[in-house]
Amino acid sequence: MADVVQYRLERMVDELDDLERREIFTRAEIAEIVKQRRKFEYRLKRPSPLKEDFIAYIDYEVKLDELRQLRRKSVARVTKKRKKKSVSDFAGVARIVEIYRLATMRYKGDINLWFRYLEFCKQKRHGRMKKALAQAIRFHPKVAGVWIYAASWEFDRNLNVTAARALMLNGLRVCSNSEDLWVEYLRMELTFLNKLKARKVALGEDKGSLVRDTKTVEDEQWKDENKELFMSLDEKEGNEKEENDEDSIVEDVEDVTEKVDFLKEKGSNVLQTIYSGAVEAIPSSFDLRKRFLEILEATDLAHSDEMRNTILSDLKRDFCNEPEYWNWLARHEMSGCISNEAGLEFANPQMQKAIQVFEEGLQTVTSSSMFEIYINFLMEAIVQSNSDENEISSLSNPIISHIINVYQKADETGCLTEELADEYVSLYLKLEKTHEAQKLAEKLCSEKFAGSAKLWLSRVSIEIRSLSENSSPSKADFQTVFELLSNALRKVPISESESLWLMAFNFFAHQRTYLDKLVEMSILSATKSHGSDHVFSLASTVVKFVLETKGAHSARKIYKRFLALPGPSLVLYKGCIEIETNLISVGDKDGLSNARKLYDSAVASYSQDVELWKNYYSLETKLGTSETANGVYWRARKTLNESADFIV
Repeated sequence: MADVVQYRLERMVDELDDLERREIFTRAEIAEIVKQRRKFEYRLKRPSPLKEDFIAYIDYEVKLDELRQLRRKSVARVTKKRKKKSVSDFAGVARIVEIYRLATMRYKGDINLWFRYLEFCKQKRHGRMKKALAQAIRFHPKVAGVWIYAASWEFDRNLNVTAARALMLNGLRVCSNSEDLWVEYLRMELTFLNKLKARKVALGEDKGSLVRDTKTVEDEQWKDENKELFMSLDEKEGNEKEENDEDSIVEDVEDVTEKVDFLKEKGSNVLQTIYSGAVEAIPSSFDLRKRFLEILEATDLAHSDEMRNTILSDLKRDFCNEPEYWNWLARHEMSGCISNEAGLEFANPQMQKAIQVFEEGLQTVTSSSMFEIYINFLMEAIVQSNSDENEISSLSNPIISHIINVYQKADETGCLTEELADEYVSLYLKLEKTHEAQKLAEKLCSEKFAGSAKLWLSRVSIEIRSLSENSSPSKADFQTVFELLSNALRKVPISESESLWLMAFNFFAHQRTYLDKLVEMSILSATKSHGSDHVFSLASTVVKFVLETKGAHSARKIYKRFLALPGPSLVLYKGCIEIETNLISVGDKDGLSNARKLYDSAVASYSQDVELWKNYYSLETKLGTSETANGVYWRARKTLNESADFIV
């Protein structure tokens, strides 16, 4: 390895001598360069060099070459002499290319490294670009980006349309399922036709074009005087034109029109051919056809309306059963309308077209997702309208009325989901229609969404809001709310009822009778759940609430009742231990013994919980004796089978 490194360093002697002779680097700087290169060369000669080693070497050489260029310009300004290029001007780039070659051969599958190599060759114009592209294509023929990059280089840099087209076609044979490749191929062909169009305009053969409509007398005179500089693009001879013949002028105008139509016709044929091939190769891609339609609408081609209708009909035929299609089609009809500064009105013709599209879509695809998309569209339309806030939050707004009709239709067709139902109720609340919202929530909670925590929460919230408007609610009002909450807590699964329990405890915090009933209900519910450790622990929540409202001793009584139930959750144990730990800190005599009992019960049920053992050991270390701490330590080691996770 040392011999190879020494050989590679010796090959740099001419370059380094040239740098010193031209006073670009000093001898000390050259010695440092040699030191750094030797370090990098040894890294690359390891049995398994890392990709980072190659990248670091390349970055160093790139920065060194940039410094060399700056020093060279500085020396030239001082000496005021322009020196010819020598070996040091080419050696740096050649070395970087060689390192890239070694890196890509070592890591052939790293496509990002290949693109970095190609970008360097493209930037430096070293002459190795074709070979690098050929190697990248050979090792990554299934990567569409490589074919696009190669074709772009041939088209833009080499101006070789034939080679670029050949690369694109070869890429499409290998990567026929690449949407980007089909789209870029179409863009390239249309760009080529656009260049031909611009060339005709520049030559003055395309009268009436969008680029140049009229020409001055001086331009016409100059063109007549320099006819030999122009080459006609068609097969007609220039001397066949008779300058002062009126019939000849008419023929010339017709000939120009034919040329313009020819380019538009050619572009239309190209788009149709590529579109047909793309649809045949990727028939299930909705996004691909959208991109083709965007390109068509951005260009001026012959029969563009017919082609547009063809694409739209194909989209409807193949994707009419997908809500995404109807959403796109409606927004396509609204193109340029939503972003209009003049605002968006319900009576706007484009808005009505979009609504017709959604209505047709609902007849074809009657699903919850279709209703969600439709309602979201209408909500966006409200935001874009220029109506004042009072009008927006009023049923007199036609868009609001239409949204309510859509919600009703979703309910009638059985497509109303829990999310939509909750939004439906919330809409009435935003409109300050509390009575309607209350009736709707009552209806939904008694039918399809009897177990929905969100809708029960909305229903109870509406009831509590109506009571809050009354300065002194009666006992009957409290009884009504309690019965409503009791009904909700019975129907909603305990794992989803956290918000309802919290609302109940907060509302009846100062009503001792109802609070005691809620505690008894929570104990009964915890018994039915068999102590399952849900994300929401009902017992732990109740204990914390009692602790905050009645104090630690009441909380201790409650948690003992919960612990007496079968299978207490780990969350409950931790909450109870936290209570006892806090009581110890304020001088409670029974706190330490209760905490030990809780820990013993917890580790008996959850013996493999390492964190629980650590906390138990920490408690004994701080508040117990060395004997009790050692006892907990050896119990933990034995129970956890000498687990490495238990490290204290």
